[in-house]
Amino acid sequence: MDWVDRMNRAIGYIEEHMLEEIDYEDVAKVACCSVYHFQRMFSFITNVPLSEYVRRRRLTLAAFELQRGKAKVIDIALKYGYESPEAFARAFLNLHGTTPTAARNSGTPLRAYPRISFQISIQGVVGMKYRIEEAEAFAVVGVQERIKTEDASDAVPRAWTSAMKEGLFDRLWEVRASHPNMRGILGVCADGDHGKNESFHYIMSVASVQAPPEGMVKREFPAATWVVFEADGGPEGIGEMWKRLYTEWLPTSAYDLAYLPAIECYLPPEENKNELWVPVVKKQPMEVQRHTQS
Repeated sequence: MDWVDRMNRAIGYIEEHMLEEIDYEDVAKVACCSVYHFQRMFSFITNVPLSEYVRRRRLTLAAFELQRGKAKVIDIALKYGYESPEAFARAFLNLHGTTPTAARNSGTPLRAYPRISFQISIQGVVGMKYRIEEAEAFAVVGVQERIKTEDASDAVPRAWTSAMKEGLFDRLWEVRASHPNMRGILGVCADGDHGKNESFHYIMSVASVQAPPEGMVKREFPAATWVVFEADGGPEGIGEMWKRLYTEWLPTSAYDLAYLPAIECYLPPEENKNELWVPVVKKQPMEVQRHTQS
């Protein structure tokens, strides 16, 4: 299946570049999705942040080298991206529970983290409420925060709690424009800077046609196709939909993720539901995808 092939190709890219500084944007291109989506997808599926997977793999390979050869610790430390033997020793101890020097000794217990391999598992017993929407161009205005990708599940709710205490919702409502789809308070999940992309921009916003007031930003969206998931209950329902998007809907659907920010749409409390809006495109053959991303 295309989705499984792409994820495994991305892991292959990481393994081939394990001794280099890995650019997560290049990894995401192999998987034919944005850096933001790839990192969140990886974390939701494996329960391990991408950066932690890379760290574990490097220290696993370093332990193998210590056991089978006579290379100096400082050389192995530099080889696997550590600036000093001391930094390497601390990381090694945290993972393996022993020092690099002791790892050479027979009988020393170590931990090995094998290369990850993706495959389809049987899921989907619980139905997912979704629809495909063709939306015209629109814009949002709001307050932007930088969120660490691996902390998103905790950091985003904290951002909303802080915004509520500071009266942000009232200020957003003053610039809100009527929109047929984006009716509530919106959480826009936008990619971060190029490079490792270990964080992303999260914009607490509303649909608007106004210029952004001081301290706010404006983000414009082109006309696009969206898959819209209905999430029951509060914000925790949105979190569950993110996970099911990556692990259940995407691998078997006729769509790929588009290179546009996704939107969490928090509707009025009386509706007792929220929506997750994710831009998508029809799937193409892998050869076409790789040519498009090259």
